[in-house]
Amino acid sequence: MQTTSSVGVSETPDDSTGAAPIHRSVGNTDLCAIASEATDRTISPSLYNIDLAPTKAAGRKWTSYSIFTLWANDVHSLGNYAFAIGLFSLGLGGWQILVALGIGAVLLFTLLTFSGFMGQKTGVPFPVMSRISFGIRGAQIASLVRGAVAVAWFGIQTYLASVVLRVMLVAISPDLKHLDSNSILGLSTLGWFAFVGLWIVQLVIVSFGMEMIRKYEAFAGPIILATMAAIAVWVFINAGGAIQWSGIKGLEGGEMWLTIFAGGALWVSIYGTFVLNFCDFTRSSVTRKSIVKGNFWGIPINMLVFGAIVVVMAGGQYKINGTIIQSPSDIVQSIPNTLLLVLACLALLILTIAVNLMANFVAPVYALTNLFPRHLNFRKAAWVSGTIGLVILPWNLYNNPIVIVYFLGGLGALLGPLFGVVMADYWLVRRGKVNVPELYTDDPQGAYFYKRGVNPKAIIALLPAAALALAIAFVPGLAGAAPFAWFIGAGVGALTYFAVADKKQIHHDVSGEPIAVASNH
Repeated sequence: MQTTSSVGVSETPDDSTGAAPIHRSVGNTDLCAIASEATDRTISPSLYNIDLAPTKAAGRKWTSYSIFTLWANDVHSLGNYAFAIGLFSLGLGGWQILVALGIGAVLLFTLLTFSGFMGQKTGVPFPVMSRISFGIRGAQIASLVRGAVAVAWFGIQTYLASVVLRVMLVAISPDLKHLDSNSILGLSTLGWFAFVGLWIVQLVIVSFGMEMIRKYEAFAGPIILATMAAIAVWVFINAGGAIQWSGIKGLEGGEMWLTIFAGGALWVSIYGTFVLNFCDFTRSSVTRKSIVKGNFWGIPINMLVFGAIVVVMAGGQYKINGTIIQSPSDIVQSIPNTLLLVLACLALLILTIAVNLMANFVAPVYALTNLFPRHLNFRKAAWVSGTIGLVILPWNLYNNPIVIVYFLGGLGALLGPLFGVVMADYWLVRRGKVNVPELYTDDPQGAYFYKRGVNPKAIIALLPAAALALAIAFVPGLAGAAPFAWFIGAGVGALTYFAVADKKQIHHDVSGEPIAVASNH
């Protein structure tokens, strides 16, 4: 990338503009000095490095297809299939499941599009984006909560993928089964080999940065869609061309519609993490149009295809033997042909890695980089994050309901209020006006310094919304509102922030191009 007066990363030693190119070898202190000169303000090494810097508008590579494949992978995750099939268990029939998912899809399309616009305009990742509303230091709250949820689920999802890999390995070589019967810190010998192998594969991919993640998602997306459709067709044929279309519990009237809307709300809650840090991906989007188009095909359209596959899988399997599967992996394990079983397992592994990379790896990497910008870049933070995901022995977390419900559930309950504050500040109070260079200065007169780097009004708005969200999540008497906890928390956070914010303050819209770096860094 060529540079004139801006801070950029050049892949070649020459620059046609005559300006000296800035290479990755430039230290962070020197990089900040150059950025400070370009903006006539002090850019702090504690807030700025090559991974936290805004991306240059020219040269961005995330097209509508890139965003579509992001959703093509994530929507078809094993966890999402388990959730949607759970709606069948609750008594919803085929059309009712499609309506529930459709309601959730419309809401998600709206929320993710507005969230994505923020990243496309500013070019900054979520930890930097949250400095706008929480302050240059207060932003650590939002990024660390998001990162903590993600790093735990990274380990858990890697463990779940290792289970699929163990099934595949034993199918290929039954002699390996004896390695799957012992226990070392809660995992068999074969389990350790499978887990560590997948752990290394993911770390290697992430070590090459966001551009490699984009390429992997583009590779995995079509494979996942084709595999899941093929499994659904296989079930449909085995069910004699018939499925259980109506609900198995005969829900009607108000109870049916409450369950439908609850399903739609929970579908949005599942993406409570993604709506927060979608800007981590859209900061490299070429245009707003690419976000809208990618989201349209990837969310409402893709989610309806997903819903159809769920209905055929769950309804077809119920017709076959009267049982309700928990996930597609249950069907895969029953495939009698070894070759087809292995191919299906490989597809599930490709899927799980794709989902893990974008949903559970990028967020903690940026959170750690934001916490230690002087010492960590994207690659180093990836290895730190991955190591944490290993040493917490995630299979033990997964098998402990208390940890899942109270730790991860508690952190997850905070995501709605965080989203509400960030979105209300950006869209309602500032009307999309951001002074990007000042997100990287610790000057007390800076626009986002507030009080000692923390915006008290954001904390004031966050606390009651967070308390309410946690109460809904854990107080038995409020269980009826639990499916709508994310919306309640986000709504209370947004309204409270809008009420206490200074709406008379004048906000300036200043581009981050003078301190931007190439988007494929």
